[in-house]
Amino acid sequence: MSKALHIEIYTTVTCPDCLALKRWLNTQNLPFIEHDLSKPEIAEEAKRRTGVRVAPITIIDGKFIFFGTFAMQRSGIEALLDLRKSA
Repeated sequence: MSKALHIEIYTTVTCPDCLALKRWLNTQNLPFIEHDLSKPEIAEEAKRRTGVRVAPITIIDGKFIFFGTFAMQRSGIEALLDLRKSA
């Protein structure tokens, strides 16, 4: 059995793509840690880690970074999950 993914997401409460991402992760039974980009220190942390301050941002295992709309992120996240399943 492969190790569990470590998923972190940076979101805002007013972002519809953030809500869609969280709902999708929950339906996939993928636990995640959520960071609130409305807090200045969290926004700075996101910028330092990823180079962007947009919502949502998804970081998987500290190295796979996705940002942009949920639709854009979903295909990349699904591709990564398929790679991990076959490993």
